[in-house]
Amino acid sequence: MGEGRVITGVLEGGQRLDKALAEASGLSRERVKALMAEGKVTVAGARASQPSAKSAPASAFSIELPPPVEAAAAAQEIPLVVVYEDEHLIVVDKPAGMVVHPAAGNADGTLVNALLHHCAGQLSGIGGVARPGIVHRIDKDTSGLLVVAKSDVAHEGLARQFADHSLERAYLAVCNGHPSPPSGRVDERIGRSDANRKKMAVLPKDSSRGKHAVTHYKTLRKMDGCALIECRLETGRTHQVRVHLASIGHALLGDPLYGRANSKVRPVLQQLGFKRQALHAAVLGFVHPVTSDRLRFTSDLPPDMKELIDETGH
Repeated sequence: MGEGRVITGVLEGGQRLDKALAEASGLSRERVKALMAEGKVTVAGARASQPSAKSAPASAFSIELPPPVEAAAAAQEIPLVVVYEDEHLIVVDKPAGMVVHPAAGNADGTLVNALLHHCAGQLSGIGGVARPGIVHRIDKDTSGLLVVAKSDVAHEGLARQFADHSLERAYLAVCNGHPSPPSGRVDERIGRSDANRKKMAVLPKDSSRGKHAVTHYKTLRKMDGCALIECRLETGRTHQVRVHLASIGHALLGDPLYGRANSKVRPVLQQLGFKRQALHAAVLGFVHPVTSDRLRFTSDLPPDMKELIDETGH
């Protein structure tokens, strides 16, 4: 599973020790704390075990990194569309039908299985495990762009951007009917549905359950019984676009959970055999967590959604 390594350097001083070590080593603070607890960290020639201690200026440090443990999921040779890749992260264009992470009912054939094969030998050990760092997911039957960390520092940096909602994310979707107004903002809490635990639902604003969620939508093109819209997310909740659009009466075409197509569109869906939510993650922008470069990627609509638009756009 690869060899262990030793990271050495000199601390600037004046910070909490775990923070200073994380910045100097490129590891996450949680990883540094775990290694300190295991006796793997030396500062100024002595074992360092107190994360909250202050670092002294010009203190030499040494961090012993054991070989990363093999991930539980199996590596599988599955084709991937790689949009961007460097030593710290990879951006892929996920096809509809692919699950992101192994789970009950989907033990293999997932994006994680594919990345374990594609990135073999390149994963530096996120939390001590040679695994891709999944910082966000898109549903199995949603297509489009996804960024995955390959290193501990990239994982922490990307996770921070998702937590503070500073990334740019735009989805293209085909919804039932024509939203009125054609552009708008949906600000509704989202949580697990009481009626169906597989579904999410809009909850009262004063509910103690669920999470705050905001979606901005804009109609790009009106078609026969449906519309092509762009959705930009302030937050990233499970099924957010699907739930929010359904809540204003414009569920996504093909969505098996949140809406039924209207009579104008239903025959087209049947004719095309279109059986997934018409949703595509088309834009993804973020600051590279290591280089600080601003990165922005776009993905064209997949053939099945293009065909759906062609058939309803007469």
